[in-house]
Formats: sequence, structure tokens, C-alpha cells
Amino acid sequence: MSNLVSAQTQVLAANPALRVILVGDSTMATKSGYGDALCARFKPQVDCVNLARGGRSSGSFRAEGLWNRVQELLTESASSGIATYVLIQFGHNDQPGKPGRSTDLVSEFPVNMTRYVSEVKQWGGVPVLVTPLTRRSFREGVLENNLKPWADAIEKVAQETHTLLLPLNAESHAAVQAMGEAEADTLAVAPPPPKVDAHALSDPNKLEPQGAAKSAFDRTHVGIKGATYFANMLERQMRQHIIAISAFFKPVGE
Repeated sequence: MSNLVSAQTQVLAANPALRVILVGDSTMATKSGYGDALCARFKPQVDCVNLARGGRSSGSFRAEGLWNRVQELLTESASSGIATYVLIQFGHNDQPGKPGRSTDLVSEFPVNMTRYVSEVKQWGGVPVLVTPLTRRSFREGVLENNLKPWADAIEKVAQETHTLLLPLNAESHAAVQAMGEAEADTLAVAPPPPKVDAHALSDPNKLEPQGAAKSAFDRTHVGIKGATYFANMLERQMRQHIIAISAFFKPVGE
């Protein structure tokens, strides 16, 4: 890299034209989700920050203080005049049976998501709600979608708060159903073992440990192939639903 190109890169990094912040669970997080692959789709002048963490719910992400970093970044963006979008995806760990993480679908989850939206707006950012990435567990050739109630709740919050929405759950579910179980299994972090305990793989309470995702095969987290596939899917949705951000993506296929 020439000194001129290096200097330009440093300037763009120090003064991004756009900032994108990712907030969510392991299906968006580094090494287990699509977040880093999505960040890689942006041009160099975009500061894409992946704050997603494995095992977090709409409640525990805030309770652990992780949301404070979003406020810091938005305050910094506001003072620098940087347009900032905050993509928020929860649902996997809000489901019942996860002590310290579960939230009530009626009385807590929508309230949590609404508060995230309100605070992003208050701090000068643009909130974008993302419905949860589908799991990839099939039963007799039919893909389950036990995350749909949480996706529906997010869609309702988006409607009530007039917030941008990316319907990742519906599109990812349709795509995985169409590709079938064998192909869907190639999207995992690791190849499937010779014999798979179908019950264990379909039990959501066994798939989302607190902290880093398991390195073994499962049908929730994604490896490089899966991350790229779903990042491309979300990029298409962002180009469609957030026209202003389209110019900041790299050319398709690059």
C-alpha cells in the first residue's frame, strides 16, 4: 500500500462518513454470527462496530452494561456530525427457559425493544429493528420457526414507533426451508457429526451458552459460509429499506 493510500485510509477511519452499530446476540456476534461479514460489506469510510455478544437477550444486554457503549458511540457521532444507524436484533435468548436472560414476550420484550428504539433516537442515531435470524432445525422436512412470535413482536414495535424494520426472520426462514436440511447444515460453524442427537439440536436452551458460542456443530450459529450468506441477505434488505445507506456498500460481488 502506498503512503498516499495509507494516509487516505487513516483519514477515513478517523473521520467516517457513516457509522453502523450492531447490537444483538450470538447469531450476529463475532465468530458465531453474520455481523462481521456484514461489516465487511461496507466501504472503508464506514465505521461498522459489532457490539453483539453471545447469550444476550434484550434484557441482559442492558443489565450487563453493554448498552452503555452504544450511548458513548452515539454521543461521539453526534458531536462529530456522523450519521449513525443502530441495528438491533434480539429474540433467541429472550425465549423461556434461560435463567437470567429470558424475558416475557408480552410484558417485557416489547418494552425492552421500544426503549432501545427511543434511546437511539434520543441520542441522535437511527434505530433499525432486525427480526431474529432463523434456526435451522427441520422436522420431517419442514423447518421450524419457534422465533416467529418474537419476530412478530418486533414488527409490532416497529409499526408503533415508526422505526425501520429488516424482516430477517421471514426471509432467512424461507431461504433455509427452500435449500433443505442437508444444505442448511453446511452453514454451521462446524460439520455435523456422523450421528446427530436431533432433540439436542432442536432444543433452544442447549444452543446458546452465555458468552462465546460452542465450536461444535449446531443449527443456530453460523460459520464463514453461513455468515456470508446471511450478511448478503441483510445487505439486500438494507439496500431495499434504507436507500440512504446503499451508496456505502461495496459493489455487489466485490
